[in-house]
Amino acid sequence: MGTVLITTLVIALIGLIVGAGLVYSGKKFYVEVDEREAAVREVLPGNNCGACGFAGCDAMAAAIVKGEAPVNGCPVGGQAVASKVGSIMGVDADAVAKKVAFVKCKGSCEVTKNQGNYIGVMDCRSAVLAGINLTDCDYGCVGLGSCVSVCPEHAITVRNGVAVVNPVKCVGCGLCAKACPKGLIEIVPAEKKVRVQCSNRDKGPIVKKVCSAGCIGCAICTRQCEYDAVHVENNIAHIDYEKCTECGKCAEKCPAKVIIRPDEA
Repeated sequence: MGTVLITTLVIALIGLIVGAGLVYSGKKFYVEVDEREAAVREVLPGNNCGACGFAGCDAMAAAIVKGEAPVNGCPVGGQAVASKVGSIMGVDADAVAKKVAFVKCKGSCEVTKNQGNYIGVMDCRSAVLAGINLTDCDYGCVGLGSCVSVCPEHAITVRNGVAVVNPVKCVGCGLCAKACPKGLIEIVPAEKKVRVQCSNRDKGPIVKKVCSAGCIGCAICTRQCEYDAVHVENNIAHIDYEKCTECGKCAEKCPAKVIIRPDEA
């Protein structure tokens, strides 16, 4: 009887010690959760698709509350979800700059030569992994539609061998950019219309041999810009969208006409 009593007391004492330890740990390591995080998570669609760039809707909600993601960062929810999230965060969702996908390639069938008829899996990634290039330009759009297949908004089509984005339908989720094996798709501010439509990093003479519409890296565009918004890196022009004022001078003077003007976008 005494042994049973002692055992019971020992177990009870251990339970008290463990319980006290848990209470202490809970208070010491308590992380206060912002109520807005739960509210934001509630209005997110719950797809956990990762299109926003985060691991899932929980991570997205936490990032929005911390200011690490915009209130319109969920591409699946669209404007309706953005407005609800904006109300929770006290931010006007309409004031947040919209972003869209842009294909940095102008290499249609008219300006570059096709190397032959492709018979195989209609997937850009598979073709690139197999070492297959359908045109003379090693940097150009493969045109087999990997980006088309992943777009949740059906905003991309392949026309004349090159992927084309419909900016009205595009929500800037970035799934197409991740799917492109050549890194030709860039997510850019929708209101910025001056863009460089080329990704060829070879020098001018080599570019012209494979594509008549390619950037030759002449840097004329950089000399036209009064705001230091255009630079040539790796033989190709790049635009700093934060500095660009949309004046269009770089596009006007570009000899290759590879820079899109505001009235052309």
